[in-house]
Amino acid sequence: MATSPPQYPPYPPHPPHPAAEGLRHPRWWQRRWVRYGALGTLLAVSGLVILALVREQTGTEGFLVGLGLAVLPVPLLVSAFRWLDRVQPGPWRNVLFAFAWGACAAALIAIVANSFATHWIATATADPSGADTLGATVIAPIVEESAKAAAVLLVFLFRRRDFTGIVDGVVVAGVTATGFAFTENILYLGTAFGTDQLTGDRGIASVTAATFFVRIVMSPFAHPLFTVLTGIGFGVAALSGERQRARRVLVPVCGLLLAMSMHALWNGSSTFGQFGFFAVYGMFMVPLFGLLTWLAVWTRQRELRTVREELPAYVYAGWLGAAEPFVLGSMRARQIAREYAAYHFGKPAGRAVTEYEEYATALALLRRRGQRGRAGADFVVRERELLTELWSRRELARPALEYASRTAGTGYGCPVAPVPGAPAWYGAAPLPSTPYNPYRS
Repeated sequence: MATSPPQYPPYPPHPPHPAAEGLRHPRWWQRRWVRYGALGTLLAVSGLVILALVREQTGTEGFLVGLGLAVLPVPLLVSAFRWLDRVQPGPWRNVLFAFAWGACAAALIAIVANSFATHWIATATADPSGADTLGATVIAPIVEESAKAAAVLLVFLFRRRDFTGIVDGVVVAGVTATGFAFTENILYLGTAFGTDQLTGDRGIASVTAATFFVRIVMSPFAHPLFTVLTGIGFGVAALSGERQRARRVLVPVCGLLLAMSMHALWNGSSTFGQFGFFAVYGMFMVPLFGLLTWLAVWTRQRELRTVREELPAYVYAGWLGAAEPFVLGSMRARQIAREYAAYHFGKPAGRAVTEYEEYATALALLRRRGQRGRAGADFVVRERELLTELWSRRELARPALEYASRTAGTGYGCPVAPVPGAPAWYGAAPLPSTPYNPYRS
């Protein structure tokens, strides 16, 4: 068996990143533990404050009832977004940060800013009813969508390697909005329960039941739907080249404006007459939900196609087995490989195969961005890192992938089509003089 990896390609000289010189000796505030500590403290304090505010408004019993009902759609929504992200799943720390930001920081910003703005408008106009309407249809969408978009922006700026396209934007934005809706639902359901306690209403006729039906049954996807528009904007920006600066700024802003507009339309539906809510729900919310779902699934399938198209170059270079691009480009085959490794070699082997699939997918997407001139200044370093990670897991991964290729019918040993238009040095080492066989002794 081969014990050393193929040679790296003779890359052309690559200019250093402009910020590289300034990051060699980071200041104390640039150190990772300082940033993590500050962010963790911010989220923890926000969580405690929002907990106190919601409990004060709903009461302890109302808070517990609201918490129990509001948590019901959370696992379903988070699982749906993770399912979309299965081709190249982002790290769980990003998911946890997004949910915590939405549930704590964004919710606190929204409560404080909305209350302050509505009170100021009511005082200035001496029209409390008009201030409430203006606050719900104008102030709340602007404040809430901006607060949620901040989480997407932070991941986009500081976790750039994990934010590579539209699916990543959809996932981060959707999970952030899920956390925000979770806290908001606690508030609404707890308040409704308190109202029922005062009026003595019970069962289906209660305010709690009506609130639960509207917010949990009919529209659990409302907040994620709005913020996903912002996430798509950042996803398009992530796919843009570094020289397309106007596009990288304007597209996220347009996505945010669309999110605010949809949010305002949804909040204002109750002012459109007796059937305004159902009209907006049927004519806008459901079609948009279907369109965005189709877009997310289509993008996921496009990522799988990119894996099948880009990885053959590494087969010719000797880094991958002949059938691996086709196995890694099929979710069914990938699952078969993971299950085979876990069953025959134990759970650590299954995890190694999972990591192998993720690194290979990242490599394919990186190469595609490089083909289009959008890979960034660290393309060479990142490619070598990914190839090294693949090589370190090859002994466990390749037997499982070979088995999956036979079981899933991808045809092990089938010819691999060359990638047209790619320079000889780009993304792969020169083809060895003798065929590379990772299983030879």
